[in-house]
Amino acid sequence: MRILIVDDHPVTRDGLRAALAIADDIEVVGEASTGEEALGLLAETKPDVIFMDVRMPGMGGIEATRA
Repeated sequence: MRILIVDDHPVTRDGLRAALAIADDIEVVGEASTGEEALGLLAETKPDVIFMDVRMPGMGGIEATRA
């Protein structure tokens, strides 16, 4: 499973990446700190699942998900 992590807090992204690293069938294919950055990574990373923070500066997770 290909995962994209989107959160404006680096510590949260680091913790989630570390937790997911123990699974053999999970690959973190990218990380973003804003909704805009996440949208830019979609075509490049082609994730199966996105862990999206709802509240971020600029474009939040709900708005980015709609886009």
